[in-house]
Amino acid sequence: MALHQRVPAPPLDALVEKLWDWDMPPAPHRYERVLPQPGTQLIINLYEDQTRIYTDDAERRCLRSSGSVLGGPQLCSQIIDTAEQIRVVGAVFRPGGAGALTGEDMAALEGRDVDLTDLFGHQAAALRQRLLETPQPLHRLALLERWLRQRMRLPCVEPSVAHALAWLECAPQAARIGWLVRETGVSERRLGRLFRRQVGYGPKQYARLLRFRAVVAQVHGHLRVDWADVAAAGGYCDQAHLAHEFRRFAGITPGAFVALQGTYPNHLALD
Repeated sequence: MALHQRVPAPPLDALVEKLWDWDMPPAPHRYERVLPQPGTQLIINLYEDQTRIYTDDAERRCLRSSGSVLGGPQLCSQIIDTAEQIRVVGAVFRPGGAGALTGEDMAALEGRDVDLTDLFGHQAAALRQRLLETPQPLHRLALLERWLRQRMRLPCVEPSVAHALAWLECAPQAARIGWLVRETGVSERRLGRLFRRQVGYGPKQYARLLRFRAVVAQVHGHLRVDWADVAAAGGYCDQAHLAHEFRRFAGITPGAFVALQGTYPNHLALD
């Protein structure tokens, strides 16, 4: 039992960041908070034919989906049920990459889990069944990679969006939309429309998410954090600005993140 990850071979690697296979014993805690990250995810549950997301309130109402879903772009954390996270296989798409698989407007999928059978019908059900019948994790990853390669269309990302993505990835803390508009040679309105269609949200929101992700990467594993220094290094106006953005994306305070953090920076154990 283990976590296996691999980067797909070219040209698929331009659209898919990684493939992963999780086969682990049940977690000691019931719920986990999962932080948002750029890109859409394909998730296929091989333990239960169900995906469960819980509302972030005292009631924790359960929202159920199929065991095979395309998780749309996220701008806030989700609460998941660890009981179903025992044997799962999936793919993390690069921002803008999932459109090559679905042909969908990513903005319409923002914050949603879409049943894979709604997109691919019996082909999705057949994929899950073949994965269930494949005992070796590396063979499962190879099977998923072949399935994606047969269905993804290249090229996918508009040149102006690709250029904006590359620049924002390098310097999210210094994002200036006016500069992006000049660099890409398209109007701000058109850039925003193309970006939302292919990435799921606008370039300003994307830059804010990347800046939050940089903070998570910087402080993960540390029990003592100088948040004022982190805020300054991350391009925030002040510590209060950082705390506001942290609550916006993570649903918790920076201090709560430090207290709840575990082995994986994106997953926080809850009761």
